Amino acid sequence: MSNGTVELSINDKIGTIEFFHPKGNSLPGVVHRKLADTVDEAGNHPDINVIVIKSSGEGAFCAGASFDELIAIEDFDTGKQFFTGFALVLNAMRKSPKLIIVRVHGKTVGGGVGIASAGDYTFAKKGSSVKLSELALGIGPFVVGPAVERAVGTSAFSTMAVDATNWYSSTWATQKGLFNQEFETTEELDAAVSSLAEQLSKSSLDAMKELKAVLWKGTENWDSLLEERAEISGRLVVSEYTKNFIKKFKSKN
Repeated sequence: MSNGTVELSINDKIGTIEFFHPKGNSLPGVVHRKLADTVDEAGNHPDINVIVIKSSGEGAFCAGASFDELIAIEDFDTGKQFFTGFALVLNAMRKSPKLIIVRVHGKTVGGGVGIASAGDYTFAKKGSSVKLSELALGIGPFVVGPAVERAVGTSAFSTMAVDATNWYSSTWATQKGLFNQEFETTEELDAAVSSLAEQLSKSSLDAMKELKAVLWKGTENWDSLLEERAEISGRLVVSEYTKNFIKKFKSKN
């Protein structure tokens, strides 16, 4: 549990993937790679027609990259490997033949914003503010950038990427297209997720697969693009600026 978990459950053709980490559902390497593998597994499972991705608890939906793991990176290869994990998650969601619903119940940062962006339909609870904090760390939102920009457009992505210390409200995120709908309560959120998942679980697999291909048209180069982006982040994460920023941040928390 201390290293985090990713679990897949199947009920009435709905595959629910739930990830957890004790530090705000953050995404250390072991979690985001397991998450990518589980999305692949669910996408190919004969008893699953639609996928729901959620995280555990009532706090943050996802705190993004693990600072403990980031500060331990000492060389480019290790840095690239770490950020490649985020690329694997986004590409698994993109390539999945099944439609993916994302349930966001709380604040989300960095890689978590990428997951929300890569959902084919994303529901959020009101108060689930979002932030791309990477530039403040001296890295930049390079790997998640294509997914976020695809969801909200270049202008809104630029706003989030440049003003990296600001939280953007769930209402702002919904207006920009990051979230498809937001709800006042967890009960309303869960009811909406369940309703759409049940509807899609009974829909034509062939039709949904074709729709998925249409929705993601133009992203065929993401295997190479996200690898290039992981290389940029892998180079920057070993800088003195990033090391010092994380040390200062951890000393205050």
